Amino acid sequence: MARKKQRSTSKNSPLPYRDGVPPSYLVLPCDEEHPEGRWPNLLSFLQHRFPHIEPEVLRQRLAKGDLVDDEGQPLAEDAAFIAGKKIWYYREVPDEQPVPFEESIVYEDDLIVIADKPHWLSTIPAGRHLKETLLIRLRNRLNLPDLAPSHRLDRETAGLVLLCKQPEHRGAYQTMFQQRNVQKTYRAVAPINPELTLPRVHKSLIVRGDHFFTMKEAEGEPNSETAIDLLIQEGDRALYEMKPHTGRQHQLRVHLASMGIPIENDPWYPEVEPEGDHDDYSHPLQLLAYTLEFTDPVTGEERFFKSRQQLTISHPEASEN
Repeated sequence: MARKKQRSTSKNSPLPYRDGVPPSYLVLPCDEEHPEGRWPNLLSFLQHRFPHIEPEVLRQRLAKGDLVDDEGQPLAEDAAFIAGKKIWYYREVPDEQPVPFEESIVYEDDLIVIADKPHWLSTIPAGRHLKETLLIRLRNRLNLPDLAPSHRLDRETAGLVLLCKQPEHRGAYQTMFQQRNVQKTYRAVAPINPELTLPRVHKSLIVRGDHFFTMKEAEGEPNSETAIDLLIQEGDRALYEMKPHTGRQHQLRVHLASMGIPIENDPWYPEVEPEGDHDDYSHPLQLLAYTLEFTDPVTGEERFFKSRQQLTISHPEASEN
């Protein structure tokens, strides 16, 4: 497939993409809490704004010309702090650890890419993950700097992700997910709870949890809904199928844990495990975004895609092939 020439810069940015990563920017604050007189120069503000970065590292980045203004001119260490001024830079993640699993491409045309994301790979850059993310890997692999995901999966979750190639169509695909015009099927391996009657539809109010970014169920009007069924039982474990009708953060993980069948190898539910246990590559979370089905908002075509990945209990379709 011939590829069209892609733009190599962010809108209004003086810097190009670098290794698939767009430049970041920071607008110097001009509110009453940060009056200009508080900062004798740009460096003093940066030391306050980024306390986790050693001052010498900031000096070195300024000395190398890594921070520029709207015209692309490097900012020196003694540059003045000017409230409202925008500075551009590339975010860096020192000693970023490689994720030893590869994504695959299930489908690609001129509009979209359907990727099959492995466990442990973040969908987009965040925190300590930058280049080792699905988005940046695919931008570099496909030479598509404008590629953008239309939705996200948790880092621990494997499976299908739709990415849009063309910025002018990005809103249409994102809106499709926001308006729940996509039928999504997930599969998970979890224990058997003999007290459960399946299939069933689980509804609950999901709110912020008590630890970091976890969620929990609470009393009140439900804001989440998942249809759940048992596909295969192997001993005291089973392969479950879930069809979420809403898209709350960690919805499937919270719902199954609350039903007494927490997903196998989940480091967050029902209880948060010690931090050191969260990146054990030998025990991936047994949750997979298995299918995507939708009417393409640009072409009107009916689309259906299925992940090629397996969990520790094989999908029943595998034995039919």
